Amino acid sequence: MKKFALAAALTVAMALPAQAEQFVNILTGGTSGVYYPMGNALSSIYGKAIPESRVTVQATKASVENLNLLQAGRGELAFTLGDSLTQAWEGVEEAGYKAPLKKLRTIAAIYPNYIQIVATADSGIKTLADLKGKRVSVGAPKSGTELNARAIFKAAGLTYADMKVQYLPFGESVELLKNKQLDATLQSAGLGVSSLRDLASGEDIVVVPIPADVIAKTNDPAYVTSMVPANTYRGQTTDVPTAAVRNFLVTHDGVNDATAYAMTKALFANLPELHSAHSAAKEIVPDQAAKSPIPLHPGAEKYYREVGLLK
Repeated sequence: MKKFALAAALTVAMALPAQAEQFVNILTGGTSGVYYPMGNALSSIYGKAIPESRVTVQATKASVENLNLLQAGRGELAFTLGDSLTQAWEGVEEAGYKAPLKKLRTIAAIYPNYIQIVATADSGIKTLADLKGKRVSVGAPKSGTELNARAIFKAAGLTYADMKVQYLPFGESVELLKNKQLDATLQSAGLGVSSLRDLASGEDIVVVPIPADVIAKTNDPAYVTSMVPANTYRGQTTDVPTAAVRNFLVTHDGVNDATAYAMTKALFANLPELHSAHSAAKEIVPDQAAKSPIPLHPGAEKYYREVGLLK
């Protein structure tokens, strides 16, 4: 009788399914930007923090592509700019969204992107007006960076027709600047982004100011006045006014609450590891994290209530 009971128990145990593997695909950006090294750091963190997880990192064209992939269920976490997130939620077609992306949910507001317009010193570019007639890279088509370029140039009274525009990722833009095939690049990224550090290490550069009155003319609250501090890049000896836009980590409503909770908690429990991945992470401020233009994921909301950031 005991043998029969043991055999029956073993049969039941063998019939039970193993705990389901949890896939977490992190959608980032180009490999020379900030999203990619941050995504790799999160991959390491989540691999330890989320039980039975298989975490992967995908290089993408960043914000717009990331949000469309999340809506289609082809990723569990993505980096995005705040203005892109608002446009996705509203379904702004000219920004790259064919319909409102209502499956999106926020995990956390993170560090700000600084809109950095950098020209070679021998280009003669010192102001936004000087970009007229010049060869300017504005990021991949309909990327978050390129949408930032459109907004800033429009506010400054410029159009793409005023310039010789090229739609290139950060690393490729820098290579063309080094080879004198471009005059300037607009890169929306954390301070000290590797592509611009690389450029400044071998070229004399000018960080082009974006004045406060231009930022005000965007009529978009996502854009705020900020500064590229002196010595962020070699040869940049003074503070330079610019615009900033906060970044977000976003998921979708198909991700279960436990996983979203674990992603949020592990993010803030391991900030030093993110700081090591890129200095931009030092600007992640926990008391700003729950502020979002779209709904929080319930798992993230649970974490913020536990730690007193939401009531």
